[in-house]
Parts: sequence; C-alpha cells; structure tokens
Amino acid sequence: MTLVMAFKWPFEEGEAVLMVSDTRATTSFGITFEAKKIHVVALDGERPLGVVGGAGDPGLVKWGFEVVGDVLKKYAGEDGLVYFSEVRNAVREIEEVFMARFSRLRCEGLDPSFQLVLGSLDLDGKASLYQFDSRGLAEPVHDDPGYAIVGSGMITGGMLLLRMFGQRDIDLGLLTAFILDMVSEVDSSVGPFVGESYLMRLERAEEGRYIALGPLKVEALREYKEKTVKRREMLQKVWRLCDIVGEEKVLDSLDKLEGEAR
Repeated sequence: MTLVMAFKWPFEEGEAVLMVSDTRATTSFGITFEAKKIHVVALDGERPLGVVGGAGDPGLVKWGFEVVGDVLKKYAGEDGLVYFSEVRNAVREIEEVFMARFSRLRCEGLDPSFQLVLGSLDLDGKASLYQFDSRGLAEPVHDDPGYAIVGSGMITGGMLLLRMFGQRDIDLGLLTAFILDMVSEVDSSVGPFVGESYLMRLERAEEGRYIALGPLKVEALREYKEKTVKRREMLQKVWRLCDIVGEEKVLDSLDKLEGEAR
C-alpha cells in the first residue's frame, strides 16, 4: 500500500494545500519498486488546477488520476482557474464516474482497492480538499478536520503521530517527513520520505497574485531529513528526562524556553 497525507495549510497570502507521500509500491507477489503516487493537474501543462494522490490498486489509481484531470480541466475558466464552488461541482461529476465503474467491478465479483485525495486552490486563497473512498464517494475535509490521510500507513502509525503532534502553528512539511520516516520503520509497505512533497500556494508578482505548485527542492529535502533525525533524538531525550527529573520540571523548562522565543 502506501501513505499519502494532504493538509490545508494557512499562509499570509491565503490557504495552501500540501500533499506528501512515500514512493514505495508492492506487487501481489511481494515485489517492491518505486512509484509516484502524487499527480499534478495543470492546464496546458503550465497553469496548476490541483494535485491528487492515491493509494490502492495501481491501475485504478492511475485511472482515477486521469478522471480527475479530465473533469477539472472541463471546469477551468478562460483565466485557466478553477474556483472553490467549481471544484465542488467537479467532485460531484467525478463521483458519478467512480461509482459507475466500481459498481460494475463489484457486479463482476471484484472488490476495488481505491483511495484518492484531491487538493485545489483558487485565486481567492480558498483551499479545497476532498477524500474519495472505495465506493467512489467523496468527503470534503478542507474545513473539518483540515487534512486527509490514506493508505496502510494511516493505520500503522500515521494517524497516531498526526494526532499526537497536531497540525497548528507548525511546519507541516517537516511533520509529514517525520511521520513518513517513522511509519516506514514499522510498516514495510511504506517507504521513507524521499521528497515526494507538493505545495500549492499563492504567490505575489508585480502583475498580481498567481497560483504556484511545485515539488520540494533538493536543499529542503536534505534539511528535512537532517531535522527528522534530530527531532527523534530530542523526543527520546525529553522522555528520559521525565523519568529522571519528573514531568513538571521538564514542562517548566520547556515553557520558559518557549516564552523566551516569543
């Protein structure tokens, strides 16, 4: 399987969408290989409309990417943008396509393995985030809980770590890298973080705002990998300190340090 995480991430210019995944895929024969699990939807290959990630049967996931791309492009206006309400309408159309095929597969005795996450951003800074299940139905998650997480890694630690650290006022890029690395140590179907990370955000230029969508740069990947190692060591050290001096003293020291940093 896999682990795909998507978040609505507040920035000064407006909301943003972050989507991160591992790149490990496993066949039914137990053979593992590297595969991209995040797909960028762009009009004319240049104007970004959304980003989609999937887990499950590779053939179905790739087909799902194609369906999402075709439908989103239909809703793009003359300005090459898809706005929040239009994404909602596009999702309804995507649902119809997914449900029709999955229903046929079940009639033939096949149980589709399929999970998909779609993220989009409009020029008003409003993020859309939808999670599709194996029935083809979509759930809007941009407002509550503000994230989506799919794949086997969700069960083997992804959701636990996310709940433990939360998602407010922290570097979500670093958090997702940390979660992937930790889950990969206990779930052989999930690979470590190798930089499969896309951020869709608003940028400012002289002519106004525009939507940017791109992968994590090599320099940022190297920095994240170094920080995840250090943060793991720090968490282990804090736990040991609690055994030595007690939780209250550790909390007091951390509160003092946080106060000095503000």
